[in-house]
Amino acid sequence: MRIGVEAYNQIMQINRPQGAKNVKAAKSSTPSMGKDEVQISSMGRSMQVAKQAVSEASDIREDKVAEMKAKYSGDVQVDTGDFADVLLAKFNAGL
Repeated sequence: MRIGVEAYNQIMQINRPQGAKNVKAAKSSTPSMGKDEVQISSMGRSMQVAKQAVSEASDIREDKVAEMKAKYSGDVQVDTGDFADVLLAKFNAGL
């Protein structure tokens, strides 16, 4: 985005500190077009590679899902008392 000198002066006039003067337009025979450049550090490149690897990886570990399906393919009976004891023990350990 480019802000012209006139627009800048109008903005500065509103918020002008005492003693500030208007900006004068630079005189140039040819408009200079600078070249934008970006340099990414080695850490930035490493993070980019890691991010790409994570995005390409599956969210579901198919090998673990198959293992669990095979292990628990039938009905699973859970004793609610044992379950409650384990749940309370883990809760109390976190306090």
